[in-house]
Amino acid sequence: MFLAKVTGSVVATQKAESMVGQKLLVVEPLRVDEKDQSSLKGTGRTFICVDTVGCGEGEVVLIVQGSSARFTPQTGKLPIDAAIIGIVDTVQIGTKEVFKTGT
Repeated sequence: MFLAKVTGSVVATQKAESMVGQKLLVVEPLRVDEKDQSSLKGTGRTFICVDTVGCGEGEVVLIVQGSSARFTPQTGKLPIDAAIIGIVDTVQIGTKEVFKTGT
């Protein structure tokens, strides 16, 4: 699993029938700032994920990849390798809160 920020969406009018109705989002993985561990920062990479929780642009989310992406009721029969399975409220490293929704 990893943390990511939703940065956009994907619209595909032609796709596998099983993917019709699936919300596809662009996410950028996040990591803890290695200098002082007081914040999260983007990695500069992007992934396309199926949204299983109803999140939106700008939110920090929890991502799973590989076979784990197909373990939700919504994704069990989809040809995917990345899924959003949670919306993050806070991230704490040791005693430091490095992310909190709305800040």
